[in-house]
Amino acid sequence: MNNSLTAFPPANILVVDDTPNNLRFLSNTLKQQGYKVRGVVDGKMALIVAKTALPDIILLDIKMPNMDGYEVCEHLKAAPETREIPVIFLSALNQAADKVKAFAVGGVDYIGKPFQVEEVLARVKNQLNLLAARSQIVRLNEELELRVKERTSQLEESNRKLQQEVLERQHAQQKLLFMAWHDHLTGLANRALFMTRLNQSLARVKRESNYQFAMLFLDLNRFRVINNSLGHLMGDELLVAIAKRLGPCVKSSHLLARLGGDEFTILLEEIDNLDEAIALAERIQKKLDISFKIAGQYEVFINASIGIVLANDTYDKPEQILRDADTAMYWAKDSDRRTCYQVFDQTMHAKALTRLQVETDLRLAIENQGLMLYYQPIVSLKTGKLAGFEALVRWRHPTRGVISPGHFIPVAEETGLIVPMGLWVLREACRQLREWQRQRLGADDTLTLSVNLSVKQFSQPQLVETVDRILAETELDGSHLKLEITESAIVDNAEIAIAILEQLKARQVQLSIDDFGTGYSSLSYLQQFPVDTLKIDRAFVSRIGRTDEDLKILRAIVTLAHSLGMRAIAEGIETPQQLAHLQKLGCEFGQGYFFARPLDIESAKELIAAQPCWYSNGLQRLGHCDL
Repeated sequence: MNNSLTAFPPANILVVDDTPNNLRFLSNTLKQQGYKVRGVVDGKMALIVAKTALPDIILLDIKMPNMDGYEVCEHLKAAPETREIPVIFLSALNQAADKVKAFAVGGVDYIGKPFQVEEVLARVKNQLNLLAARSQIVRLNEELELRVKERTSQLEESNRKLQQEVLERQHAQQKLLFMAWHDHLTGLANRALFMTRLNQSLARVKRESNYQFAMLFLDLNRFRVINNSLGHLMGDELLVAIAKRLGPCVKSSHLLARLGGDEFTILLEEIDNLDEAIALAERIQKKLDISFKIAGQYEVFINASIGIVLANDTYDKPEQILRDADTAMYWAKDSDRRTCYQVFDQTMHAKALTRLQVETDLRLAIENQGLMLYYQPIVSLKTGKLAGFEALVRWRHPTRGVISPGHFIPVAEETGLIVPMGLWVLREACRQLREWQRQRLGADDTLTLSVNLSVKQFSQPQLVETVDRILAETELDGSHLKLEITESAIVDNAEIAIAILEQLKARQVQLSIDDFGTGYSSLSYLQQFPVDTLKIDRAFVSRIGRTDEDLKILRAIVTLAHSLGMRAIAEGIETPQQLAHLQKLGCEFGQGYFFARPLDIESAKELIAAQPCWYSNGLQRLGHCDL
């Protein structure tokens, strides 16, 4: 009897995604592979379609309105008619807890967004192969029973055939079992097998007081760069090579697995102490220091960040151990060392929860207008008059009070929330300045408002259109807006940056390079940038008066700005001595606590109306003044 999988009609696939572009792209891609595809945009419709026209497999997004993917999966698994349908989650949520929850509610696989088409197709095919194999076993069993009934008169021949078919069924079962417990690419244990063994080890550590085990979580650094540059086939070949190199590092009693993507895990059973796990991490690092030869022509260097957990009986579920190992891995990845490992401790988990809460609260604050702007005066160092303000975002948390920008800006940068936050800051700052102009608070209507643009904001393809729209909405003349951009944002992609800056300049928007002198500057590009101002970082200002070398650096920056037809502005001015030196160097503008701290809206409004003038001793006089 032929035990190969029988050819089946095209599989029916249900795609659930509330983003029309994702839904359309996935549906078209799967149809091109010969699959029958239905697509829906919400969870309720997914449940109706799944029950009325049972699909072979479901691709399910997690973040959807009304009913998220987790709830949809739970409903599917609770219904007898849909319980056995495989569910593959598609989501941009890449935290370990999100992945653990996806498998806990019944998902068979998890693909992170942005997804790669090849990965989606491979995983869909893997699940369909599993279904086909199960159907094949059922068919073999049915045929076996039929033949026994039909050939009772030929007992010996029937028995011989029966034995043969039993062997074939066992072979099919073994093949199916291997497919279910192993990664199709590397042949290593897969997530399902690893979690099963991890659960067994956890149960044993609760039974035996002298038993210890540890877990290593490996994530390859810069693997996506290799995938994007050499292609996914080369990326797969690299993963296979890495798996082969890791194998000899691991004892036969331990378990090496590939969780998916570029993530590997190792279960170390029956160890004496934590030192064994650390020693293994160091061996792996040394192994990965040696380059890989891919396709016989590409020499590739890659390394890994490793998280280590020493398990104990305080853990209740294997998912908790995986979570903590993943947390430790991210601490290792965030460290200053190029390649490293990190042993988990409870403070990491606490900080991870705090960071997650900050991200959640910040997202709500952005959506619900929970942020506010403060305005720090910018003063002309020639006249002592108010020249403008820099808009600074602040967050007054409903329960934690005012949160320092140093705590929430890095979270916003990492999660991408800096883009909607920056959009709100830009719109609100322009609106506020225009309102002050309409109120005619002072005789001088030339005040400018400086707004910082993050690297991610500057890289947005619709930046210029966004600025146009905000200026139109707020009816603010572009000449009153000054955008502050860091050196790294423009030097890293200088040619594109020049084009964007020239478009902004054509709209009369003023441009300033922020924190000048703290990063890498290419003077050959700098002279091509249509920039109005170089902003001297407070680190240079704070060192005024310490050494002659510090003063020479300041003089060089101011001279450079003037030679390029730009003006200089110094931030962080706090003393009369600093102000005097900057005035002597010809620096045009300044800001800092010497003049004023960042002000709320009402205080800034009162300051404009007062028309102040600052003297070199820090005192103010209202109205006209001469320095």
